Amino acid sequence: LSLITLLLWGLYGFFGKMATKYIDPKSIVLYYSAGAALVGVLLFIFGFRFQVHPIGSTFALLTGLCGVVGSILFIFAVNKGKVSIITPMIALYPIITITLAYFILKEPITIKQGIGIIFAITSIILVSI
Repeated sequence: LSLITLLLWGLYGFFGKMATKYIDPKSIVLYYSAGAALVGVLLFIFGFRFQVHPIGSTFALLTGLCGVVGSILFIFAVNKGKVSIITPMIALYPIITITLAYFILKEPITIKQGIGIIFAITSIILVSI
């Protein structure tokens, strides 16, 4: 599943940049939303049952909001800049997740993760030069 996600997110960045060559970012956002709605409809068609929990649903909504707003900002960024620089920078988002997990969830950061974070930041500096 991780490799499929890697592939899909790689295509997401590429397709987003290609779309900016033909339509404006606001139109892309509407198509993106239509794609998300289609996935939602397919889930229900294939028997998905909706769960509700006050805390879980709140975090799920926050996940969706962050994802959609991040996607919108990504499209605007690749419309103005090089996808080859913007995409690796955005790919550093696990650093935010790891840091929040460390401070809020009290999950330890291993030495390997710490070294990986340093290498990831270094890679962005090298890619953007």
